[in-house]
Amino acid sequence: MPFLDRIQRWATERPHGTAVAIAGRRLSWAELRGRAAGMVPETKSVTTLCEANSIDFAVKFAAAVAGGRQCAVLDPAWSAHLQEDIVRRVQSSAEPAAVATDDPLADGPPGSTFLIGLTSGTTSVPKAFTRSRRSWQESFGASIEFFGLRQDDVTLAPGPLAASLNLYALAECLYAGSEFQTLEHFDVGDVHAAITHDRVTRLVLVPTMLRMLSERGLTGCVDASGIRTIICAGSKLDARTLEAARRWAPNATIYEYYGASELSFVSGAGLSANQPPAVGSTCIGRPFPGAEVRILDDAGQPVPDGGYGNICVRSGMVSNGYLWGDDGEALRSFGAWHTVGDQGYLAPDGLHILGRRADMILTSGRNVYPHEVELALCAVPGVSAAIAAGMPDDLRGQKVVAGVVPSHGGITATQLRAGLEDILARDKRPLQYFVLAGLPVTDRGKVSRNLLLEWIAQRDPRVKSLGS
Repeated sequence: MPFLDRIQRWATERPHGTAVAIAGRRLSWAELRGRAAGMVPETKSVTTLCEANSIDFAVKFAAAVAGGRQCAVLDPAWSAHLQEDIVRRVQSSAEPAAVATDDPLADGPPGSTFLIGLTSGTTSVPKAFTRSRRSWQESFGASIEFFGLRQDDVTLAPGPLAASLNLYALAECLYAGSEFQTLEHFDVGDVHAAITHDRVTRLVLVPTMLRMLSERGLTGCVDASGIRTIICAGSKLDARTLEAARRWAPNATIYEYYGASELSFVSGAGLSANQPPAVGSTCIGRPFPGAEVRILDDAGQPVPDGGYGNICVRSGMVSNGYLWGDDGEALRSFGAWHTVGDQGYLAPDGLHILGRRADMILTSGRNVYPHEVELALCAVPGVSAAIAAGMPDDLRGQKVVAGVVPSHGGITATQLRAGLEDILARDKRPLQYFVLAGLPVTDRGKVSRNLLLEWIAQRDPRVKSLGS
């Protein structure tokens, strides 16, 4: 029972209210119910949906999960060959579902699969996991409580609906009876226009989007005082982004949370207006409503208090596991406890995220997670962005090096070392610094630590040494 019963309820109670607005086109609750009911496949039990953001996407998604049906949402940016491969796998791997019902928009049984999620958009075939209707119903209850979603909110999620963050935001709003908006493509000016003219009160987005919107909004005097909620996921918010967002949207509570497509929500924290952030902190708040968190070692045993290990969660929001691509490592289970391999520890202030084990730097027998170094560097005045990596070293095994993108003018290694003194332990501080023209990213837009090391080794003109 994810959200279809709720669409019918809102269509009866508020037929003319706006349910969805995408790229200037609007659907009322009554229109959404009518169009979705007329588009429900009569016999097809599994649908693959591959479309850019549009009103039709919202209608087709609702129709595709009616009854006991299942839907796989593909990224239209993927190559035609990859899309065809995934469609074949979905059709051959998904279990047929019952579709007969007197009500075309009835929800299927709570324990039945409704969503086939895809974990990435790389050139290789992404892993596919499945979700039950019950898992999202429990997630809706938890997120609505935690984020304080109200029916009079207008939520804008400007990213692609093929991404789980935005797809969930759409479904959450349909469940809560709250207006949802998005755009055909992310554009700073279009987002600012929507905030100004469409009474947007709530943003759901990734940190890079928030930084662009905030900094350009401040420069262009875009009024964001009506925004009362900002929800970020995907990576930890750095100090510069938080500071800009706080100035641009002074009345907003800024939420960030940790979760994964396979796990749903794990922990989160909200920074209310006028509340100072913890500079350089790796803390990502306390367990989400309905979620229990433990730190377990690779054998599934609890680590000593304060020790780090696998972040594991037990909740009714976790996915059913993989339909294909299960290598035994990406999603591991220790009885009722599940992990995607992220490392962290529990402290009095909450859950701290250190990053993936594969990113860990082993230097002089000590483990250093680059994520922690990067957050600390981003809190240093004059640093716009930072990346850290482990460089081979004959004496230490690896040494920590860091590249920074200055926010304005120049910056020195002395300034960086001084800025880290009070926020990062000495044995975690970089031994060498570089100034970057921009963060090293792959052709798919992902920040790459390996590419940083290549730039350094090849004396790439985009990187300049600041010395030790």
